[in-house]
Amino acid sequence: MRLLTIATCLVLALSGAVAMAADSKAQVAEEKAQVLEQKAASSPDAPPAPKYQAITKTEVQAVDPAGAAALDDAITCLARSIYWESKGGKSADMEAVANVVMNRVGHEGFPDSVCGVVKQGSEKGACQFSWWCDGRSDDVQEEVRYTLAKEIARKALNKQLPDRTGGALYFHDRRVRPDWSKTFARTAQTSEFLFYKPRNGASH
Repeated sequence: MRLLTIATCLVLALSGAVAMAADSKAQVAEEKAQVLEQKAASSPDAPPAPKYQAITKTEVQAVDPAGAAALDDAITCLARSIYWESKGGKSADMEAVANVVMNRVGHEGFPDSVCGVVKQGSEKGACQFSWWCDGRSDDVQEEVRYTLAKEIARKALNKQLPDRTGGALYFHDRRVRPDWSKTFARTAQTSEFLFYKPRNGASH
């Protein structure tokens, strides 16, 4: 009986240590992401983050592991936006969504934070990203795709993700033709989306 009690205590202690380590990694990742988004807002053309400043693969995966956390940090906001906007799309579609979000950060007419960009317009009921205002649960349903979304978010924040959109600030599903698209210059396309930027460089 005593051995069973000791074994149980050891398992609980080990589980607690693992959880604490994961929480520590998540906190480090969120702090790095805050610095990186500030850098992206003030210096859009800055080079990739140096190794000591870059978010690692293990750190980013420790953030929001269940895909159900509140959207209040750059990694979660970006990963969830990539996940929901490109639902069912290929990795190229997911990367392009990340590009648009990061292109908007700090650009004139857009907020200077990832969460600000993702949530923009919600106060007026006119969200820039439809998933944020559709009234449905924003919790993740597919673990594998969300893991990929977080990895793409990591690369985007680290500035290790090439911009496959040509500097786009807007995009839409290929199956629709919004009126606003006629006033912008198309910059790129993926299997799911068409991408645009203003002809004169200003935001819409």
